[in-house]
Amino acid sequence: MGRFDEAGWCGEERKISAETRKILHRQDLAVSATVVRVPVFRGHAEAVMVEMHRPLSVERAREVMACFPGLAVWDRPSEGVYPTPIDVAGRDIVLVGRVREDPDFPRCLHFWVVGDNLRKGAALNAVQVAEELLALSSPERGGAGGESW
Repeated sequence: MGRFDEAGWCGEERKISAETRKILHRQDLAVSATVVRVPVFRGHAEAVMVEMHRPLSVERAREVMACFPGLAVWDRPSEGVYPTPIDVAGRDIVLVGRVREDPDFPRCLHFWVVGDNLRKGAALNAVQVAEELLALSSPERGGAGGESW
């Protein structure tokens, strides 16, 4: 988790906030994270809360997330279906579940995300972004093909 600073935040929590702002190109984005260590062999899990400009239904959020490449929605907690680190061990996919509205903040949704940190991380993300850029520049997808960036 890293050392705790004078405000009580650890290094990993500060890192998550900074990286999220960097990835989204939004230095003004309010991000806070709580990091915990749980004894599992592999995997990362995150409890995520997002605040939007206007309310988004749980159903629509699930639909949108289900369209993301490399992400699968496992979200039927009443039936015992929600992601855990064991579900992603050895896999590149990221799983999301427990999508729910905040009872006090109508523009906020909460969800749970898990991924195998040895498989899905910065290196694989970079490869997948490069593959998508190459596909976008191909003549079949309307690009000129062979373009350099």
